[in-house]
Amino acid sequence: MTETSNIRTAPTHEAVAVEQDGPVLHVFLNPSGQGATLSIAVMDDLISVLDDLHKRPEIRVLVLSSPGEDFCVGADRAEYQAALAADPTGSLLRRITDKAYRLCHALENTHAITIARLHGKVIGAGLALASFCDLRAGADTCRFRMPEVGLGLPPAWGGAMGRLVSESGAARVRELMLTCDMFDASTARQLGLLHKVVPLERLDNAITAWTRPLVRRPPEALILSKRLLAGYARADRTADIALLDSHLLTAQLNQTMGRDSAASR
Repeated sequence: MTETSNIRTAPTHEAVAVEQDGPVLHVFLNPSGQGATLSIAVMDDLISVLDDLHKRPEIRVLVLSSPGEDFCVGADRAEYQAALAADPTGSLLRRITDKAYRLCHALENTHAITIARLHGKVIGAGLALASFCDLRAGADTCRFRMPEVGLGLPPAWGGAMGRLVSESGAARVRELMLTCDMFDASTARQLGLLHKVVPLERLDNAITAWTRPLVRRPPEALILSKRLLAGYARADRTADIALLDSHLLTAQLNQTMGRDSAASR
């Protein structure tokens, strides 16, 4: 890094990497490039980064991306299975899935404007995480999917159902959740899941086209606008049952894995 770049690398967590460029914080999922899941370690590190922003008002924009082939292919089901094997009561699994809610809540409520830089596959929990960002830009080669029902699970990661419905409308979200169909970047743009679609080689330019004017805006106006928009979005979710998601997911996984175990005997 050169001094003129104004970029400095913050302490690297195990599962995310952080670079600060003035008032812009770049957060990279799975910086080693090995895997693209929202593991427990990734969630813990993201929550830590977001919690730390409370002490860093100088950070105006947070850009969430991944250096791997895909942005994120979903939650780590192997960790869910291991948690249930270690604690059949489901208590450990509920604590893990509660992290997803805390992460999405922190992302929605941080003072920084959050931007998702999406490429490759954006699936399940990866799509849920991106949906809680304020702005979303994706490469035209992105592929999206909500696979939970096909896996025998409720779409109950991080309270995403309410957020997706408020962002894109119940009718289309219902169709994509129930059919588990893959959809492309153009469809995501029509749904409002993407605000910009560009060729992959222009994706960084698209992100910069947002960050440059954002950091020039009066911070109080940005924060207040974000709070107002988040408030209206939550008003659409007056019957939001996201706090029950960890219990729903744990109960269903217990049933599903119990059947799988019986069938293997």
